[in-house]
Amino acid sequence: MPVDEPLQLVAADGSYCPDDRLPLDLDSTDVDLLGLYRDMTLARRVDTEGHNLQRQGELGVWTSARGQEGAQIGAGRALRHQDMVFPTYREHGVAWCRGVDPVALLGIFRGTTFAGWDPTANNFNNYTLVIGAQLLHAVGYAMGIIRDGDVGTGDHERDRAVLAFLGDGALSEGETSEAFIWAATQDLPVVFFCQNNQWAISVPYSVQSRVPVAQRASGFGFPSVRVDGNDVLACLAATRAALDRARSGGGPTLIEAFTYRMNPHTTSDDDGRYRSAAENDAWAVLDPISRLGDLLAARGIKGSIDETLKVDGDRLADRMRTGCRALPNPPANQPFDNTFVEITPELIRQRDEHLAFVASFEDGATP
Repeated sequence: MPVDEPLQLVAADGSYCPDDRLPLDLDSTDVDLLGLYRDMTLARRVDTEGHNLQRQGELGVWTSARGQEGAQIGAGRALRHQDMVFPTYREHGVAWCRGVDPVALLGIFRGTTFAGWDPTANNFNNYTLVIGAQLLHAVGYAMGIIRDGDVGTGDHERDRAVLAFLGDGALSEGETSEAFIWAATQDLPVVFFCQNNQWAISVPYSVQSRVPVAQRASGFGFPSVRVDGNDVLACLAATRAALDRARSGGGPTLIEAFTYRMNPHTTSDDDGRYRSAAENDAWAVLDPISRLGDLLAARGIKGSIDETLKVDGDRLADRMRTGCRALPNPPANQPFDNTFVEITPELIRQRDEHLAFVASFEDGATP
């Protein structure tokens, strides 16, 4: 398989192109085409509302995932309930698949919480802002799975794996190489899912590497696959296969989802300074939602789902706006009390000093 040719099941025009390397039965109960379309559409509405809230001054910043819904929903729907996910700060679609309340996503961008959700409730770890750091967390968790004996038992409800997300920029970080080494040498049950959206903020991937993302895995001794990241079915099939391999004791896999970030890196970024409108236009016609919509229409099963999703999306957006503004301000002691399991004497000193400073404003005194 030429590593530089992304595998694809749904072409840009919405036609289905079976590929034995990505086995997927569209008529199987394991493939919910309407569900995938719904997930992508509502995940985009979450993203759009997050962007709008930032522009309205309700959020400090927002990290858009527009255009990457095919990669995220495809990967997210390949998970079993017992699998664990380690996201970056842009996996809003995967969070949707794991049942994380979209309002909970807003807290970290509003500055009211460190995360906003319990990672153990949905097996979806907190967002990680330090590039590549989550990959070491992921392999550490995978080591725990090995020690718990939850790999290769053949029990569908017991065997589990880790799905770790990264962007192409993370491949330039030392933490990523360290994670790949640990995963390879210990045959850890982890799948690295790289959304290669072409740009690490303003740096194109061509400046970061001389080979495609997927080819990087061979240097560490584990397999990889390169898929069309705007093809939700290709992402679903590739991630399912890699997770099955990991759960059975086959070790790590690197998936490169070749996709594109349609919006700026964050709402504080001006992408017009480093990429052209023509590039955006070229990728716009490859939109993952439109592509699956065309497939649904061709199979005669789309019906009036767009009308229903418009109503559901409006309700979701209203709930996000209301929920965002209702997020409580954090207590002044929170950053200190939640740093370690047991607070240290030094943090106690800093906390007390900070609380006294805050109280001086409440008393009307001049600090």
